[in-house]
Amino acid sequence: MDLRFSEEDEAFRKEVREFLSAELPPDWEDTGDTESSEAKAFRDQFVKKLVAKGWRTGAWPKEYGGQGWSFTKQLVFNEEMAARKAPKGDFLGPHVAAPPIMVHGTEEQKKMHLPPIAKAEAIWCEGFSEPNAGSDLASLQTRAVEEGDYFILNGQKTWTTHAHYADWGIFLARTDPTAPKHKGISCFLIDMKTPGVTVVPIVDASGFHSLNEVYLDNAKIPRSGLLGEKNKAWSQTIRTTLDFERSGAATVTALGIFLERLIKYTKGTKRNGAPLANDPIIRQKLANMVVEVAVARVLAYRIAWMQNEDLPITGEASQTKLFSSELQQRLANVGMQILKMPGLIKEGSRWAPQGGAFEKFYVTSIPITFGAGTSEVQRQVVALSGLGLPREPRPAKGS
Repeated sequence: MDLRFSEEDEAFRKEVREFLSAELPPDWEDTGDTESSEAKAFRDQFVKKLVAKGWRTGAWPKEYGGQGWSFTKQLVFNEEMAARKAPKGDFLGPHVAAPPIMVHGTEEQKKMHLPPIAKAEAIWCEGFSEPNAGSDLASLQTRAVEEGDYFILNGQKTWTTHAHYADWGIFLARTDPTAPKHKGISCFLIDMKTPGVTVVPIVDASGFHSLNEVYLDNAKIPRSGLLGEKNKAWSQTIRTTLDFERSGAATVTALGIFLERLIKYTKGTKRNGAPLANDPIIRQKLANMVVEVAVARVLAYRIAWMQNEDLPITGEASQTKLFSSELQQRLANVGMQILKMPGLIKEGSRWAPQGGAFEKFYVTSIPITFGAGTSEVQRQVVALSGLGLPREPRPAKGS
């Protein structure tokens, strides 16, 4: 395994850094503010510049207007964007909706949806999870019943990011309730203005609104909205989405940034007359975190290398997700142990260290181990796919 970047990749890294330095203010900090019209206008203009350079969809195949980047080049781009917290616009359109449309969509669906996604002219959401079907996605109960040239959808989705301002959504629904658990599921491309589609906000622990519940009440979806074959979404849509970049390099970069801020804070802050950095316990904790962030980075690089080599990825992606998400919680806890009460001060207060970055990082670390699959599910995947261990026997009924 060769984790070194090529001269071409390093040249591209330099190009991205120069672009970001020229286009972003030196003190840029994208907080994801959706209320400020000024912040939104800046992000929109920045994303248009990414579109003009072909970087928004650089990893797309060339036949669909992309650059055909290698996974390593995409990793470099994601690292540099994450390092500057640069706005990338709608993530779900290019990375979740577009891949299965490219592979399984009709020509009409490709012409209708891919250009607006590439140009950042359409925002997408993902209607997969349900109140009783999150990590165990195959348990979903949303129903789609055929009626002539339409499907009638009824059900409830939850944790649906950006549904409150999305133009389109990619949704899963059960079209054959008699089929085995992982079969009988279909995928639909849904106009979010369709009558019967209702969005209810979910405000998270940090006071941020990006998540929503979506209710489907006799929502009438034309047959042209069916993506791929009926009843085969599990083997088509979901697997195709996972085949695209999933190294998690941006997440690891964010962890590294937080750790650098924490180290800077300990060097510049005194407690009981001495710098925090002099405390041997704090030094030990930070040293451990440096090692763990380095391990997480190697795991992410391994995924990109395997994808470039066209090697099968079994439990490696779950290993990376599991380690990095639990590392975020460990790092957040170390941060709060070092900062103590000041670490709880929210963004907006002049007393908040690093502008409130520590408090936000800590609060958002709480749900990180169950988003995109719980740690328990990731360990199960590692055991089954990565280690080849037998599946746990289910208890007999009535026992």
